Amino acid sequence: MRGKAASRRALTLDSKFNSTLIEKFINHVMQRGKKSVAQKIVYGAFAIIQEKSKQDPLTVFDAAMKNVAPILEVKSRRIGGANYQIPIEVRSDRRIALAMRWIIDAAANKKGKPMPEKLAQELLEASMNQGDAVKKRADVHRMAEANRAFAHFA
Repeated sequence: MRGKAASRRALTLDSKFNSTLIEKFINHVMQRGKKSVAQKIVYGAFAIIQEKSKQDPLTVFDAAMKNVAPILEVKSRRIGGANYQIPIEVRSDRRIALAMRWIIDAAANKKGKPMPEKLAQELLEASMNQGDAVKKRADVHRMAEANRAFAHFA
């Protein structure tokens, strides 16, 4: 690697909830630099959560992130002509990034509704330990558990 690694920039707080985590989530939802569209989607989803569940959207969002964030994942490594799937622990920043990505992908893959409704539905399901994003986490954990015998290669 040439040169030194770029330093991490501090995220600003989002305008409505004063949370860096929600600002990061908005940035993950954003496509082609259209931040105002991403904010409408996320804040619209939070309004739907408030309306449907009568709970604070921040607590639902935090519960969803906690339930979707993976603890273990597998990493492919070539040893002696064979590829092994080695289970490794996930760093905290990657854990958050994966959880956000899985929630957004699960919402985007649903059909027939506007994105704020799909995102609200996925966040509500994830906060109750259900839904496609939680299923993705379970699949990753199952894969890591199945390959636990190769953990000594890490």
